Amino acid sequence: MTQLEVGDVLEHRYRIDRPIARGGMSTVYRCVDLRLGRALAAKVMHDQYSQDAVFIHRFRREARAMAQLTHPNLVNVYDFSAEGDPVYLIMELITGGTLRELTAERGPMPPHAAVAVMRSVLTGLSAVHDKGLVHRDIKPDNVLINGDHTVKLADFGLVRATSSQTVTSNQIVGTVSYLSPEQVTGEHITPASDVYSAGIVLFELLTGTVPFSGDTPLGHAMNRLENDVPKPSSRIAGVPSLIDAIVATATSSDVNERFADAREFLAALDDVAEELNLPTYLVPVPHNSAAARTAAAPTNMQGIDAANVFEPTGFIDTSESATEVFGSDIAQDATSVLPSEPEPLAEPGISERDFPREREPLSFETRYDGPPPAADAPVRPSPQGIPGMPPVIPGTASAAGA
Repeated sequence: MTQLEVGDVLEHRYRIDRPIARGGMSTVYRCVDLRLGRALAAKVMHDQYSQDAVFIHRFRREARAMAQLTHPNLVNVYDFSAEGDPVYLIMELITGGTLRELTAERGPMPPHAAVAVMRSVLTGLSAVHDKGLVHRDIKPDNVLINGDHTVKLADFGLVRATSSQTVTSNQIVGTVSYLSPEQVTGEHITPASDVYSAGIVLFELLTGTVPFSGDTPLGHAMNRLENDVPKPSSRIAGVPSLIDAIVATATSSDVNERFADAREFLAALDDVAEELNLPTYLVPVPHNSAAARTAAAPTNMQGIDAANVFEPTGFIDTSESATEVFGSDIAQDATSVLPSEPEPLAEPGISERDFPREREPLSFETRYDGPPPAADAPVRPSPQGIPGMPPVIPGTASAAGA
């Protein structure tokens, strides 16, 4: 099958409605399950990869990983086919948008809003880590917000078991802005690597920026080996010191000083929220999302709006005269291949095109509903191990609210 058209039916069951997003290796379509009468998403591999055993294996791995991870904060997968043409994955249809789109609309989040988002992300990620898996591509594009305001973690194309040994390769796969130091250096990847990436996401939600930059994706990635993540309060006013501290622990360059996994990170975040008396917050659904534009557009297959297209995987040569295969304008936060050890290339997920990073002014906006963030609170002794408090014992999750 060279191209899916409106009305095409996969496996005599899933009728194609319209495209949602397109990447370098797959396109995501809205479809209808004719047997159950429900709307779903079909992630369909492009023809040039449908006969490639490596990519088929990767697609199958993503399907199996998602199938064993049933949780309200994870995108559900329902079906998979690698037999014949096309190769596809059937999963839950998200009717809202991405966290990237939400921050593009609203700018930096006040602490109570950022913490609310991260609680849901870390709750879903805890389910991943509890299964002995590492996500390896935590970023705002892979955090989806459903029409009912539920926050869900998506895109398990890079997932690996924590027991997996590093495979022989001179490349790694990830998203440059969110890579952990051990992903850059090719060391063993553990759940603490996802913790680092989640800490970067929290930093970005608070400040509207990522902590590091570089003239090239490789230079951007190497910056985290030489510099610590700055305090969010150094970029934007109004961030309590306890929030600075939790970001510092999550993004420590020393893996042994980080939270060991998402559950430990979540417990510490809950303690800080209680200490600061942060109000509850209903995460809003993005209005100008690719999903919303697709739903409002006429049903046709004649191309996809530019904002519905997510960035392809980029390749970065390790030689001194390195040039990027996709050119110098590759998005710094696109899922990319960087020099080091493990993993063969993996395909991107279903996230839409990245939005600009820098936004002015860097200040919390009144566009966030609900009470303002709580004022800074004095540091008090706590067992949760935030800098400024007694250190956490790595690998030991503490009880929330203790």
